Amino acid sequence: MRHRKKKVTLDRKKAPRKALLGNLICQVVLYEKIKTTEAKAKAVKPMVERLITRGKVNTLANRRVVMSRLPIKSAAKKIFEVLSPRYLERPGGYLRIIKLGARQGDGAKIVLLEFV
Repeated sequence: MRHRKKKVTLDRKKAPRKALLGNLICQVVLYEKIKTTEAKAKAVKPMVERLITRGKVNTLANRRVVMSRLPIKSAAKKIFEVLSPRYLERPGGYLRIIKLGARQGDGAKIVLLEFV
């Protein structure tokens, strides 16, 4: 039974999964849209949305939390200076997932993850 097991593993051990998700979060923040698999997009979307919500209140504690989640510090700067002020009136749902179809090589479902 899988009761209360919420973690998405993406078939990786902890360290590679943490590195992958951190890099995906940074890429979404820096480029504002990425093309990736559906499973990775569904795993990254709530993480990015939590960081944007944290960025709405510019306190030292929130800044430290956001910077601890991101390997690239310019991404944290962009969250506080560009993205959070853009979504100040919006209560949530900053990202959308658009399905693009299957990848040619392995048939993985590819999506476009972008800001609304």
